[in-house]
Amino acid sequence: MIDAINASLFTPIGQDGLIGIYLILNGLKVTLIVTFFAMIMGSILGVTTTLMKMSPKWYLRWPANLYVSIIRGTPVVVQLVILYFIVLAAFDIDKITAAIIAFGLNSGAYISEIIRAGIQAVDKGQMEAARSLGLSHWATMKEVILPQAIKNILPSLGNEFIVLLKETAVIGFIGGVDLMRAGEIIRSRTFEDSVPLFTCALIYLLLTYSFTLLLSKFETRLKQSD
Repeated sequence: MIDAINASLFTPIGQDGLIGIYLILNGLKVTLIVTFFAMIMGSILGVTTTLMKMSPKWYLRWPANLYVSIIRGTPVVVQLVILYFIVLAAFDIDKITAAIIAFGLNSGAYISEIIRAGIQAVDKGQMEAARSLGLSHWATMKEVILPQAIKNILPSLGNEFIVLLKETAVIGFIGGVDLMRAGEIIRSRTFEDSVPLFTCALIYLLLTYSFTLLLSKFETRLKQSD
């Protein structure tokens, strides 16, 4: 598919613009899909990892700490390449799914630390009061602590989403045609650097600004509901 698109870029000059637009839009779609599903996966992993790390049982804390240490100690592009070319090499998994898994795993470790910091910011008396009423440790975390922590860490979670969106620009390392890779394809075929690269940069800027604006409005509504 990619080879066919690349070959078609040698068609008459009048069609190059339409093909470029198609590549950019398709790359944007891939970027948004990977970011959205990776954020969902990362949020689930983040909450699970946080609960494991804060568990009194060592056999839950140890793998959670190891996971966070490995992910935070290696670059995301290295994780992406290893996951696709080595870990998932024996499975028939497409590049988009592999990217979602890789970025989801990466985001989960950082979200875990964000949530942990939010939980530790909640007054310890909340836990003691809930336990004195007969709630178990897990029930207290789910019903009392986590709702307060999530509200406190919302800005940090928003920043993580923005970082994740920009990190997806390395999907091209495994051959995926995301927004940045689409710009590179156009640049390599048209020998024009400025237009495709500045177009990609502008789209990333508009995406991050739009999400920041939505997050700001959501935070304002939360404050009004207090």
